[in-house]
Amino acid sequence: MSHALIAVGANLSGDGCPPKTAVARAIAMLAGETGRAVRASRLYRTPAFPPGSGPDFVNAAVAMDWNDTPEALLALLHGVEAAFGRTRSARWEARLMDLDLIALGDRVLPDPATQSHWVALPPDRAATETPDTLILPHPRLAERSFVLVPLADVAPDWRHPVTGRSVLQMLADRPAEERAEIVAINAVAGQETPP
Repeated sequence: MSHALIAVGANLSGDGCPPKTAVARAIAMLAGETGRAVRASRLYRTPAFPPGSGPDFVNAAVAMDWNDTPEALLALLHGVEAAFGRTRSARWEARLMDLDLIALGDRVLPDPATQSHWVALPPDRAATETPDTLILPHPRLAERSFVLVPLADVAPDWRHPVTGRSVLQMLADRPAEERAEIVAINAVAGQETPP
């Protein structure tokens, strides 16, 4: 059994379902499909990445136990995305639904050298190149406050198996102005509050 960390996000409405509702439904669907309890973060409003690529996202993170292969979990995540009408036409585009497998326990896939290659890939190349295999942990994890802030709700002490840095340490390394752009959505009143 491994601890899976999953990022969930959306910034487009589909079938009358706004991103906030879609993200909550995707988390519920994930729990239903796996039959496992999931720990979900608060919902956050985050700027689109890269800047100017679309409306703000609603992002969250999920932690759950998983006892099958990483590939089986990735297929499940893609199935949930498809249920919301997700298509893949361009890298880093606006999305009806996006579920990313961020980490699976302390696994490094496919191997440390490939993981290091994708971590070191310059941003301009990362915008156009995609790996042909699953890379774990997610190679851009330490660069993305919109993933780290929600992840800190559900797995603050998880440590990257290559760098040894915890989620909280990686988040503290991000620029303060970047972290400040990520705002928790108060689900009760529909208002926003700082995380």
